[in-house]
Amino acid sequence: MKLLIIWMLNALALIAVANFVPGIHVDGFAAALVAAFLLGLVNTLIRPLLLLLTLPVTLLTLGLFIFVINGTLFWFVGSVLRGFVVDSFWHGVLGAVLSSFFSCALSAAAAQLMRKT
Repeated sequence: MKLLIIWMLNALALIAVANFVPGIHVDGFAAALVAAFLLGLVNTLIRPLLLLLTLPVTLLTLGLFIFVINGTLFWFVGSVLRGFVVDSFWHGVLGAVLSSFFSCALSAAAAQLMRKT
């Protein structure tokens, strides 16, 4: 149940990001659900491998290269799906940062609501 709630909140975060960043487009809630699922899958399977392979560069840039990895993966998912479009790499970086922020804020709000009930 908790996984489904997180999935829905991540889809809402993607819709919020699409409203803030002009280079990111989501066709609807169904497309946001698919994009959130694929982003979660990519972040679970591919991101750790990329982090390991780029560890020297990440250490050299004091961790800032992780923004490049996150933006690239966000842009990649946008290029694979039809209802979720990311126009450029920089829109992907900004989208990844904002998506992470919105997802964290929505998850914290949901946790507060669940704690009160």
